[in-house]
Amino acid sequence: MRAAVLSKAGIDNLSVVDLPDPEPGPGEVLVRVRAATLNYRDLLTVEGGYGSRQRTENLIPVSDGAGDVVAVGEGVTRFAAGDRVVANFFQEWLSGEPDEAGLHSGLGGQVDGMACELRVLPEYGLCHTPGHLTDAEAAALPCAGLTAWSAVFDQGGVKPGDLVLTQGSGGVSAFALQFAKLAGAEVISTSSSDAKLERLRDLGSDHLINYVDTPEWARPAREISGGRGLDLVVEVGGAGTLEQSIKAVRLGGAVMLIGVLSGANHEFRLPLVVTRKIRLEGVTCGSREQFEAMLRAVDQNGLRPALDDQRFDLDQLPAALAHLREGRHFGKVVVEIQ
Repeated sequence: MRAAVLSKAGIDNLSVVDLPDPEPGPGEVLVRVRAATLNYRDLLTVEGGYGSRQRTENLIPVSDGAGDVVAVGEGVTRFAAGDRVVANFFQEWLSGEPDEAGLHSGLGGQVDGMACELRVLPEYGLCHTPGHLTDAEAAALPCAGLTAWSAVFDQGGVKPGDLVLTQGSGGVSAFALQFAKLAGAEVISTSSSDAKLERLRDLGSDHLINYVDTPEWARPAREISGGRGLDLVVEVGGAGTLEQSIKAVRLGGAVMLIGVLSGANHEFRLPLVVTRKIRLEGVTCGSREQFEAMLRAVDQNGLRPALDDQRFDLDQLPAALAHLREGRHFGKVVVEIQ
């Protein structure tokens, strides 16, 4: 099989090589990977951004992939040859709260990922793909989709009539917009691009703010709320946006902390958080149980992920990661494997 392998940290050290075809052992499933999609986490991993918490030598990167079952090992009962499947992000976090082993089982980090033609995974590390989705659409779901689902539903508790703000037009933000609308919420979207804002409107956004034109976007966001403030902000920007998110939410509102696109370290006014009872909560994807609940909702509502217009193949993975870094994409960046 062909696989993208990182010899050491750095995009220039990523190359496609030929490896022996793997075979499934007891309890394992051999998957033909048809498509993968990229997360900012994949870029950080390839560049060595997680330090000692990750592998960089001889790593097959990229966490999110989907395809079909080629063969199953002894004792496998959940899948059969020909089934279309999508991999769980955390292979060992099946339900409930995670332990350390679960949080260290993310594909493409400390264990090999999905940037390869064939991948053997444990039976419990896979889910069935919703029938209406393409492999590329299914591959968009494991990290960005589940992270947004957790932020909106499992941790955010968004309900009909809530006012939610999403930042930007990447994978997590596009999913958060779609899920918030599914929950019956009113959504404000921010972006640096008017063209992307129009695409976010097409996804269902009710209000649009260009944060380049309006860097102090908390003020118009609060005006939209009638001065009350927002119920929830899906915070993917990090240091460059956190202060605005805190200013935008209502008394007792929530900021779901997900990304660090604009920086990881930030000083903010803690009294504002304390006196206004603002909830700051980190979101780290989710369990297989949560993933299966999200997949059922996607299936029942016919939801389709937002995918970037530009496609890449496996040999173009470095270019795909560079495209992600440049930030010109909309939704999820797709790598077509075979």
